[in-house]
Amino acid sequence: MTHPDITPALAAAMPALRGRMLANQPMAALTWFRVGGPAQVLFTPADEEDLAYFLERLPTEIPVYPVGLGSNMIVRDGGIPGVVIRLGGRAFGSITIEDGDRVRAGTAVPDVKVARAAAEAGLDGLAFYRGIPGSIGGALRMNAGAHGGETTDCLIEARALDRQGRVHVLPHTEMKFVYRNSGAPEGLVFTSALFQARPGDKAAIAAEMDRITEAREAAQPIREKTGGSTFKNPPGGKAWHLIDKAGCRGLRVGGAQVSELHCNFLINTGAASAADIETLGETVRARVKETSGVELHWEIKRVGVG
Repeated sequence: MTHPDITPALAAAMPALRGRMLANQPMAALTWFRVGGPAQVLFTPADEEDLAYFLERLPTEIPVYPVGLGSNMIVRDGGIPGVVIRLGGRAFGSITIEDGDRVRAGTAVPDVKVARAAAEAGLDGLAFYRGIPGSIGGALRMNAGAHGGETTDCLIEARALDRQGRVHVLPHTEMKFVYRNSGAPEGLVFTSALFQARPGDKAAIAAEMDRITEAREAAQPIREKTGGSTFKNPPGGKAWHLIDKAGCRGLRVGGAQVSELHCNFLINTGAASAADIETLGETVRARVKETSGVELHWEIKRVGVG
């Protein structure tokens, strides 16, 4: 499937644009599941100023969807209408250690790099990011957490642009974090975040990060085509336990399979479509509801058209 090419019209309306626009760019290569159709437009801005210029001039009827490392998403087989914004490069990929035991990171920075930078500076409180396979932008949007820590525990403020290209600096309270989600306005494109850490012992922090690494490798199918934890844990329970109880471990739909190693992970065994993966997830939800009476909610974001 292809979408109408709107890049010539956008380029004409934005003569000073410095970033790159690509029409009907395949998204499968940009997601960990390796499935999905094309983005109508894939835009990579040169820097925050370029992004502001683009957003200010983009017609409001054209939807915008920011993506990070593609680790927590399913792009449906029909692709994504509108503009996919993918931040990268030095402008959005830098990390700085600031006074007061603070860490500032661009939203294109992988979570693990933030954990490592803090550890190398002898700063504790961000080691949990070692266990999250995403970028800081995704962490802000979904209050990413693992191994006893969450983004809400350490975020001071986030910087973002709205659809008019205006800068907003959101303090922690305005992010409205809840379990695996944020109440921040959907139209914002996050560009950087400021975290509060605390002084710590480098050896102890390194040991904690090693523990997290070993735990992930032992319990999660990290070398498969997967998207991380599929469903949020229900109150007082574990999603994987309910899925296992429902007899779904190893369940297949087409080329998609519930992981034998950790059954809250869906995997692409090699030839899955996005529809296979989403159908498998919905099948799991139905079986859990039938056997345990619990409704599981997707943690993985599903975007685009079928």
